[in-house]
Amino acid sequence: MTPDILCIGSVLWDIIGRSSIAMRLGSDVPGRITRLPGGVAMNIAITLARFGLTPALLSAVGKDAEGDELVAACLRMGMITDQLYRSEDLPTDIYMAIEGANGLIAAIADAHSLEAAGDKILRPLADGRLGSAERPWAGMVALDGNLTVALLSEIAHSPLFASADLRVAPASPGKAERLLPLLQHPRATLYVNLEEACLIGKSNYASAAEAAEGLLAHGAARVLVTNGGKACAEGTRNAGVIQAAPPPVMVTRITGAGDTFMAAHIVADRRGDARAAALAAALQAAATYVSGEQPS
Repeated sequence: MTPDILCIGSVLWDIIGRSSIAMRLGSDVPGRITRLPGGVAMNIAITLARFGLTPALLSAVGKDAEGDELVAACLRMGMITDQLYRSEDLPTDIYMAIEGANGLIAAIADAHSLEAAGDKILRPLADGRLGSAERPWAGMVALDGNLTVALLSEIAHSPLFASADLRVAPASPGKAERLLPLLQHPRATLYVNLEEACLIGKSNYASAAEAAEGLLAHGAARVLVTNGGKACAEGTRNAGVIQAAPPPVMVTRITGAGDTFMAAHIVADRRGDARAAALAAALQAAATYVSGEQPS
């Protein structure tokens, strides 16, 4: 089966502790703890599959019990897992977060196996399964910043990605600057929040629109900048910046919201929506997700 899009990056288990109580450092409160398939690439793939697309995952998953269970979950959701790099020596990665009524309290991403696997996860793009240097993959690629700086730099200049429609997201503000090699890629669309935009642009932007203008000035071909419940912006080279406000909703969860926004925008782009309509569709999908109306 030929995939509709490749999702390259972290595929792991999310361990999320959520409480309806506002929390601070040292808080010990009642709540719920869940374990769900996660990771930026995985979260994007989940939303894409929900919209009827067939994503293929390119990542590193251990040949351990946790990895087998994760791959089985991916298959149940309609994803292609044949191209996953399965390692005997590397354990399946994991992400842990604590969320309170006042937002994300803390999170730790253990993506060491993905980083250790390096360019092994890209082999299907070179060996003919999904493409080669002579006939590179020409479809959409969702790429996340959990990859190492060296690998992201390689992707930015690799003939394997010369024809791809690259959709790029940092895994977190702490990894935003890893995307610098891709900032001026002519076929890349960057999806960032305001904090990440400030780090990439090395400026203190006051709004999403200002950040979009700034990143375009730094050479970006296209960028989308979110800012929580405030206005979001989309900027395209030679076409300017547009803005839209997200629908007001009661926030019940945060982890995965940005990935849902990105996936919904990719779907809207794929079906040919105009810029404003695609942005509105992405904001609505993210709002539905954070409100808890859409299943995890």
